[in-house]
Amino acid sequence: MTVAEKIKRYTYADYLTWPNDERWELIDGVPYSMSPAPTTRHQDVTLSFASVIRSKLAGKSCKVFVAPTDVVLSDLDVIQSDILVVCDKKKITDANIQGAPDLVIEVLSPATALKDRREKKALYEKHGVPEYIIADPISNTVERYLLKNSRYDAPEVFGPQDNLSTHLPDGIEIPLTEIFA
Repeated sequence: MTVAEKIKRYTYADYLTWPNDERWELIDGVPYSMSPAPTTRHQDVTLSFASVIRSKLAGKSCKVFVAPTDVVLSDLDVIQSDILVVCDKKKITDANIQGAPDLVIEVLSPATALKDRREKKALYEKHGVPEYIIADPISNTVERYLLKNSRYDAPEVFGPQDNLSTHLPDGIEIPLTEIFA
């Protein structure tokens, strides 16, 4: 038996029994703690992104959500992305999002940066998230991954003076000066 076979895998049903005052994610049935709390800079960048996206999506078919919003990708994969956009209203329930969002944005924190770049990127690719953005609030840069033929291409990198055009059905342009101000 391999080490991977010995690891206990948890399911969404297990996840629902955990204390409400703790934040967790499941990736391939492995629990990841969401603590410590993000920095104020992380939260400022997250709020800026969400506010700009929400204002630009007003009156359009897509909705923006922020953490903590459960995204149930499978019985073994439950995540709380910093920001997500869902254009298929059938995926939105009162309790969570069921299935892959159209856009996911993770704002890097020192404690979770490696997980966001490695495990979460692989997870989003596996579940068909069309557009994955990683925002670095320290360097004020953005990496965007686009799904093509079930794989993410090499990232496009944007600086704080660039405009980021999303590939959402209701495509929007995000001036990064507004995000990293």
